[in-house]
Amino acid sequence: MSTSTHLTHAINECNSFERFFECWLVEQNQHLDELMSASKEVDAADQEALQSLVKHVVQHYEHYYVAKARWGETDILAMLSPSWRSSLEDAFLWIGGWRPSMAFHLLYSKSGLQLEARLHELMQGLRSGDLSDLSAAQLQQVDVLQKETIRKEQEVTEKLAEQQETVADASMVELAHAMTEGVGVGVGGDEGQSRVDAALAPKQDGLAEILRMADELRLDTLKKVIDILTPMQAVHYLIAAAALHLRIHEWGKKRDARLAQNVSTTQH
Repeated sequence: MSTSTHLTHAINECNSFERFFECWLVEQNQHLDELMSASKEVDAADQEALQSLVKHVVQHYEHYYVAKARWGETDILAMLSPSWRSSLEDAFLWIGGWRPSMAFHLLYSKSGLQLEARLHELMQGLRSGDLSDLSAAQLQQVDVLQKETIRKEQEVTEKLAEQQETVADASMVELAHAMTEGVGVGVGGDEGQSRVDAALAPKQDGLAEILRMADELRLDTLKKVIDILTPMQAVHYLIAAAALHLRIHEWGKKRDARLAQNVSTTQH
């Protein structure tokens, strides 16, 4: 079964994006184990093996955005306010996902931690092959990409602001008045709902387009950062990305469950 066929089958098997996301997280955790093993056991000189693993993990991210786009065609609002995320994750969402510029903060943070841990070795001229070994040329490339990404991120943010403002345009205000006052033709029942749906449809289409742009920027940024890195550095970067994503999701879910339990205990 081809990769694309397997993905289509997986998407069709899931009756909600939440279910798909849960399955995707399980696979991401498996990939994290594979990446960590490779970082310790695979020789940095074995470029082919490392590149194959990195490609496989990046494809997993691609599959996520393909599935997300398909479900977004059905319910864009659910993609922008995902119920499968914790309140902790919600607080840091940017248009239904992670902010693209965060990719660079992740890189600098992981690089700094590894540099600190291996400073003595590096001072002796020993190379580790991980993110503490970023060259001046690589850092320059990262800087250029970061500036470009921030510019594109701002453009998408501005488009979102413009789209959000349409909720108070003349057509919406007029319809809200008619539905509130019960004036005009077809303001109640199925006909009234049809008018509401018709008014909201272009706004939801606009949101879907903005989400598509945001997701494309997220994936494009990830791929371009990976392209700057050596295969072994890419392995370490993907470890940091997966670990952060999985742990924040885990912490957030536990926090929400604890708060729900406290509320339940208080009520009883």
